[in-house]
Amino acid sequence: MAVKIIANYSKRLGLPGYSSHQFSVSVEAELSSTDNVTSEASKLYKTLQNAVDREIQSTGFVPGDEYGSEEQPQISGHTTHRAPSGSSALTKPWKASEKQRDLVLKLVENTGIEMEVVEAISEEMFGHGDLPELNKIQMSGLIDELLSRYGKRQKRETAPTGRFNGGAVR
Repeated sequence: MAVKIIANYSKRLGLPGYSSHQFSVSVEAELSSTDNVTSEASKLYKTLQNAVDREIQSTGFVPGDEYGSEEQPQISGHTTHRAPSGSSALTKPWKASEKQRDLVLKLVENTGIEMEVVEAISEEMFGHGDLPELNKIQMSGLIDELLSRYGKRQKRETAPTGRFNGGAVR
């Protein structure tokens, strides 16, 4: 009696710009008996895993932030934001998204924290305080940290007082 074994291995990887790519391989094989199903399944899994891992390293086309928009993004001037004269935060292009940049600069302006403080937090977290050099993931972490330290103060002052179930407002 022939036994059919079907194996499938798939992997999806996230890429910049909310993009991802996926690769999948499936194999169908016939076994002469059920005696070696476990060992054959193990061999097939390892073989498929190696094949997918080797091939998925080639990402191909990765869209940039402006991909799909009708017009090219325009860099908005932020000369009203306070930044120290030695800061590169306003003079260098940022690796993070323009929205992330705008949010950090808005936090600096609205909370009254100095850019040096933001750069010091970046230094603590990532080993350098050069904000334009932070990638999107690092900038996301920095924004979370800034909001946890400085952003919630304003929210607490204006939040309704009726709290229930661990602080959730009902």
